[in-house]
Amino acid sequence: MTDGETIVFRTDASLQIGTGHVMRCLTLADALRGQGRECHFICREHPGHLVDAIRERGFPVHVLPVSEEQGGQSAAGPAHAPWLGASWETDARQTAEVLQGLHPSWVVVDHYALDARWEATVRPQGTGLMVLDDLADRSHQADVLLDQNLGRQAGDYGGLVPEDCRLLIGPRHALLRPEFAQLREDSLRRRRRSPRLKRLLVSMGGMDKDNVTGKVLDALRAAPLPSDLQIDVVMGGNAPWLRQVQDQAAAMPRPTRVMVDIPDMAQRMAEADFAIGAAGSTSWERCCLGLPAVMVVLAENQRGIAAALAVADACICLDDADGLAELPERWNEWTRPGTLRAMSRASASITDGQGAARVCQQLNQEA
Repeated sequence: MTDGETIVFRTDASLQIGTGHVMRCLTLADALRGQGRECHFICREHPGHLVDAIRERGFPVHVLPVSEEQGGQSAAGPAHAPWLGASWETDARQTAEVLQGLHPSWVVVDHYALDARWEATVRPQGTGLMVLDDLADRSHQADVLLDQNLGRQAGDYGGLVPEDCRLLIGPRHALLRPEFAQLREDSLRRRRRSPRLKRLLVSMGGMDKDNVTGKVLDALRAAPLPSDLQIDVVMGGNAPWLRQVQDQAAAMPRPTRVMVDIPDMAQRMAEADFAIGAAGSTSWERCCLGLPAVMVVLAENQRGIAAALAVADACICLDDADGLAELPERWNEWTRPGTLRAMSRASASITDGQGAARVCQQLNQEA
């Protein structure tokens, strides 16, 4: 790639999809912009979209309209096809129309509902294609594929990508904003020195459509919390249960504040002593900073992440939100200083926060 080249991201956020796909694409777009690239986004205007947030970060967004036509699931299609909100053919046509006017050097696709059929139809001649995937459940026509999950093997994509596709596998390539790497050493040094529990961070994803945050707060009310504990709850502004959680936080037995769309998540994690969070892409942020955590599986595609981190002794894993019933009884066990120290050490070994730079380097090599 050379300075000024255009890179286009096709990704979505919604109440169903969540925010993680858009957020990690924004991280990569920020890194590419720092190298002089011009980045554009193509997003469908689902309920819970992040179009405004993308624009606030300074990136043009080409909005695909909400369609009455639904992306149905067929025997040959991706399991998550309904997430698209249109047929793949319609989405491909609309996306191709945008790409014609942009002449990108790369198209980056991060969407569980899209596969090789869409990619082969949309991809302009001479344009590189990068896919972000977590599932290894469908075929791709990609030059570069990134799967940042712990436990993933290159062989999992055997027969699903072209033989010459460059595979970037594992949390070493996790797309984290640069502030995580910047705060890493200070965060790890503090945890080695005196692991104790004074600040708890609760973050169940930007949308949390099932109000698992409320279930966490219910469980915490019954737990033997330290008298000087501060609880910080992080939510997205589009979260459907935000107001109810704010009311619930005001009635908690320990000081509890709800923070919305915060710009300094890395700092909040670095200051926290323990976390309760979803088993999604924010897992790698916690690992980079060595933040011990109880991880709750909220979707089937998070199960592999949580299981691999639990095997690595990097977290305490709950198979679903019902597992939060264990929290009051096991709180003291989970938050012993020795347990916190061991989890911090194990999680910090998983990723160093330099993944975005490594991915940019790979795109430069492929150009």
